[in-house]
Amino acid sequence: MIDVQVLRTDPDRVRASQAARGESVELVDDLLAADEARRGAIARFEQLRAEQKDLGRQIPKASGEERAALLARTKELAELVKKAEAMAGELGAAFTGLVEQVGNLVADGVPEGGEDDYVVLETHGAPRDFAAEGFEPRDHLELGQILGAIDVERGAKVSGSRFYFLTGQGAELELALLNLAMSTALRNGFTAMIPPALVKPSAMAGTGFLGQAAQDVYHLEADDLYLVGTAEVPLAAYHSDEVLDAGSLPLRYAGYSPSYRREAGSYGKDTRGIFRVHWFDKVEMFVYCAPEDAEAEHQRLLAWEKEFIDALEIPYQVLELAGGDLGLSAARKYDCYAWLPTQSRYREITSTSNCTQFQARRLNIRSRFETGTAPVATLNGTLCAMTRTIIMILENHQQADGSVRVPVALRPFLGGRELLVPTRTA
Repeated sequence: MIDVQVLRTDPDRVRASQAARGESVELVDDLLAADEARRGAIARFEQLRAEQKDLGRQIPKASGEERAALLARTKELAELVKKAEAMAGELGAAFTGLVEQVGNLVADGVPEGGEDDYVVLETHGAPRDFAAEGFEPRDHLELGQILGAIDVERGAKVSGSRFYFLTGQGAELELALLNLAMSTALRNGFTAMIPPALVKPSAMAGTGFLGQAAQDVYHLEADDLYLVGTAEVPLAAYHSDEVLDAGSLPLRYAGYSPSYRREAGSYGKDTRGIFRVHWFDKVEMFVYCAPEDAEAEHQRLLAWEKEFIDALEIPYQVLELAGGDLGLSAARKYDCYAWLPTQSRYREITSTSNCTQFQARRLNIRSRFETGTAPVATLNGTLCAMTRTIIMILENHQQADGSVRVPVALRPFLGGRELLVPTRTA
């Protein structure tokens, strides 16, 4: 949630942010009007309530006609107070409904535009020249079948389209990636977490996943619980309604959990293999810090993502997303796109977002700073999305015979193995 004081004192800043996101600028005027109406209703309620309390003090001292008049006014006030309280609540709910539609204020310097207007900040490594090596690269699904690592046919049989089994060396590869990711996180001061994958509506709403992203969320109506699309959700809600010790900040958590996504807006996209699926496992970094430290912490999260991709010896680029491509909670976002040989392009494998104080306001997470009690800042970053990382390892490290070279950093977690070997003829 944005800072209401910013809305009142600098509405043009909110308008500019809405414009940068490609969202309604007129909503800001609606918000200002709703805020004024809400505050007026609260003032009216408090005025009537104060009069009611004052009469309550006068009645015991009054007698005769004065007492009767005071009692009559008290009865009248009781009804007025009740109506004023209801009106204040109604207008407050209307204001909240509007303010929750407003995304986080876009940070200064974020590129303008939409999904295709990202800026490439860095390029690391060079794609392999498979033609020079004398063979045509296979895609990850063909490699996964040769290795006995991926079974999408039985995934569809058991669960439907966009589901899969990781089998044999595929399952071992995910476990190796999990161990490498967690060891990377622990080395950098994170606390390992295995959070619940089912959360209450308050956790989803608090992290901003019931607005723009609602179409991609799985809801269990009978229980009124949601399957999380990322461990960001339970990790953000972990400290909801708490006041954190400022001396303990930053708090850094690395959560391993399944992620469930409907992919409602991606019909017909990336249907082959396991690039765009309804479920995958992920190691997610999450940070609570002082607001003034958020920008530096964002750079650290990006650096740790890059460190992990570098360890996997995969060519990649670092992108900064444009304002129109930011999620509701993000003020700035960086993505890492890895090279996918069979598509001859870079595809997203990690992202990291600075959510400033937006989520903490919604989840009521504060700390006592020298300047007073205020919401903390929250940030998130994907360290390893398993399926897409597996895809990149298989395609970038494949050999002509269908085997796949294991990156050096992963070998200790695969018993020293240097190759994933075919289980059937390539």
